[in-house]
Amino acid sequence: MRKHYLDNIRWITVIIVVIYHVFYMYNAEGILGGIGKITDLSVQYYDIFQYLVYPWFMPVLFVVSGISARLSLDSHSDNEFIKSRTLKLLVPSTIGLFAFQFIQGYVSMSLGGGFEGLASAGVPKPVIYLIMVASGSGVLWYMHLLWVYCVVLVLIRKIEKGKVLAAGAGTPLWLVALFVFPIWGAAQILNTPIISVYRIAFYFVFFMLGYFVFSNDEVIERLKKIAVPLIAVAAVICVIFAVLYFGDNYADKPINRGFLYSLDAYVGSLAMLSGMARFGDVSGSISKWMSSHSFGLYVFHYLGISSVALIFAKPGLLPAPACYMLSLVAGFIFGYGLYAIISHIPFFRWAVLGIKKLK
Repeated sequence: MRKHYLDNIRWITVIIVVIYHVFYMYNAEGILGGIGKITDLSVQYYDIFQYLVYPWFMPVLFVVSGISARLSLDSHSDNEFIKSRTLKLLVPSTIGLFAFQFIQGYVSMSLGGGFEGLASAGVPKPVIYLIMVASGSGVLWYMHLLWVYCVVLVLIRKIEKGKVLAAGAGTPLWLVALFVFPIWGAAQILNTPIISVYRIAFYFVFFMLGYFVFSNDEVIERLKKIAVPLIAVAAVICVIFAVLYFGDNYADKPINRGFLYSLDAYVGSLAMLSGMARFGDVSGSISKWMSSHSFGLYVFHYLGISSVALIFAKPGLLPAPACYMLSLVAGFIFGYGLYAIISHIPFFRWAVLGIKKLK
């Protein structure tokens, strides 16, 4: 039977990501990547939304990806699994950069004045072009890491031969709680110095926990029984983290190496997983549509948000509230609209979305 709660976690989390990126684009906390503050407020208290959701929304997606990998490998060979993940993840995040996502690179570099800086430094135009293409990766970093994790998983499976997976089904709740410590340890290593989202070890632990532990129905049943207190504890931890670090760069060291950050990421993921397994394992016409279009929303939403920022917000053509609202609307329009268009164009649907052919 299909685990509908996994589909619902995906599309709900992607919507949270879209909203987060709107606040991120105009944040007043100095988090690099957007254009920054466009209001005349002394303090943008609503920016606290970023602190409330950032630590856990990507970890939970990696947990779900780990669970999905288990479900796929239960019915497909290793070669079929790698082939499907290469099509869905690697092709769009590499070839797709040259086929379409270079547009995102152009917008992002224009927002940050990258072209002027590179030109004044005498960087050759072909090199500037390649930098622009690479800058188009944006949200695709998740797909880069996930493809690598899938390849590593296949190698690990050949070594452990199902023994660790079988043992994972018996994981007691006290051991589930202790997993926060390897997560905290992983947060200290394999972090790229400039692009802070590439936290290779940190997200790898979430992915592997998804595969070896939380893909087991026995563990999920145990978590469902404590879903309500887990959600309450997660909410408290999120608020404590947000209040404690509001105004600081939550996305880089030392904050994202701290124990509270790892605790927030893990408990928040468990709360989403257990809560949706208990209360959100349902399917209807709306949830099916949202689930089938969530990948397109994830891939294209940031282009809509950043385009509005470049065209309207940066030159000050619209008041701040209008820029926020227009950015949010554009995120969904670009996300769903471009997915609908590109998924019907031969070659581009393969290169940009990893769709071999329409069903």
